[in-house]
Amino acid sequence: MAKKGKDIRVTVILECTGCDKKDVNKESKGISRYITQKNRHNTPSRLELKKFCPCCCKHMIHAEIKK
Repeated sequence: MAKKGKDIRVTVILECTGCDKKDVNKESKGISRYITQKNRHNTPSRLELKKFCPCCCKHMIHAEIKK
């Protein structure tokens, strides 16, 4: 039986740490973001994954941001 209240799995947004928000201009494509889910009980800290960034054109660390 599932518990009521807080969900164990939550949706998080991962943002590229290599892309600077200040550096974004009309020529750049923007900031790379991914949407994924994590388990609160197994991963209580902020999630960091190495994913491909199309703006940087290489694999970079994407960290969890606040919504």
